[in-house]
Amino acid sequence: MRVPDRIIESEGADSSLAALADLRAHLRELQLPQIVHGRRAIILFEGPADAGKKRALREIAAAFDPCHFTVHDIVYDRRQSAEGHWLARFWRALPSAGCTSIFFRSWYRRVLDDRILGRTDESALTRAFDEINEFEAQQRDYGTLIVKLYFEVSPEVQDHRLKERAADPWLAVLRRDDMISVADPAYRQALSDLKTLTDTRWSPWRFIDGSDEGEAAVSALGAIADVWNKAMPAEPPRLVSAPGQAA
Repeated sequence: MRVPDRIIESEGADSSLAALADLRAHLRELQLPQIVHGRRAIILFEGPADAGKKRALREIAAAFDPCHFTVHDIVYDRRQSAEGHWLARFWRALPSAGCTSIFFRSWYRRVLDDRILGRTDESALTRAFDEINEFEAQQRDYGTLIVKLYFEVSPEVQDHRLKERAADPWLAVLRRDDMISVADPAYRQALSDLKTLTDTRWSPWRFIDGSDEGEAAVSALGAIADVWNKAMPAEPPRLVSAPGQAA
């Protein structure tokens, strides 16, 4: 991963802040060729409740030009799930040229939360996995970058954070995600199937340890910078000068 040297040398909590500042600046620079060359990109933030996703999302939002990215907060919607193809809501949210669509949760709810909570029938899972892989392959064939980040957390850390959030009356009201424990055997089975069936060559997962939110944010931004570094052109497009006037 090509990141500034000071990031590699950083240690401790203060160093996480320094690393994040450098990564934000680095991503800000890397977004310019994306915009100028009209490249499309998708970033997924997946993982259970209180695994550090929101902290990393805030850091991305602080790095990118807000005119060229959109955040889609995906929650369960009974009406959208019952009307038309279940991927239709995501087709409508795909990025335009030079822009990034960030999904805070994504189409993977179909094979995670919905499966665990019984909203996706087990008999429909094979088709759902196939449709997900085909959908992502289509995006890559179209030239769209895809960065899939999965935030993991231990049962002990998740339980501690959930209790802290429940004690805050504002956060308790704001909570909209499904309460799924990472200690639940059904969650572990769903995650195992996700790793086995959707970690593809054209769209691999990058797993983030969310136990320390600061370090998780550093890892997430570093993974995105790594993909942008490899994919974005190093030079601006050549300007075509105006044709000379005929004599």
